[in-house]
Amino acid sequence: MKRALTVIALVIAAAPLVFGQAPAGKPNEVEQTLIKMEHDLTAALLKRNIAAMAPMLGDDLAVTTPDGNVMTRTQFLADVKSGDLTLESSQISDMKVRVLGDAAVVTYSTTDKGKYKGQDIGGRYRWTDVFALRGGKWLLVAGHGTAIAPPPK
Repeated sequence: MKRALTVIALVIAAAPLVFGQAPAGKPNEVEQTLIKMEHDLTAALLKRNIAAMAPMLGDDLAVTTPDGNVMTRTQFLADVKSGDLTLESSQISDMKVRVLGDAAVVTYSTTDKGKYKGQDIGGRYRWTDVFALRGGKWLLVAGHGTAIAPPPK
């Protein structure tokens, strides 16, 4: 009986390694890569640095914006390059990464200050990004943002 409990404990302890997940609180290498990519993408967006952003985006990228529009990679990069989309600041919080083989889902919140085509888009948002491993490289292939309503007064 004692031996069976030991085996069960070892199987449970090893499960995160088998399924590519790090123990709670310790991101594994893939999770660290994706967290860094999210921060690098935000930094590049703040600087309107298309050259830094483009290699991290899949050719088939689809971003559903908080107002419900869907943008392609080309549209997104064009809006950043033209200055139609500008962020003055963006603070990321509550980031979580789930790796699912050659795909991963990253969720997080942001508090942003910025404009889109002259309209204020400052506020708090919840994001869900999907990454795919292609040719040994992680690429952002989908994103979805939704506004977080301010707390009731």
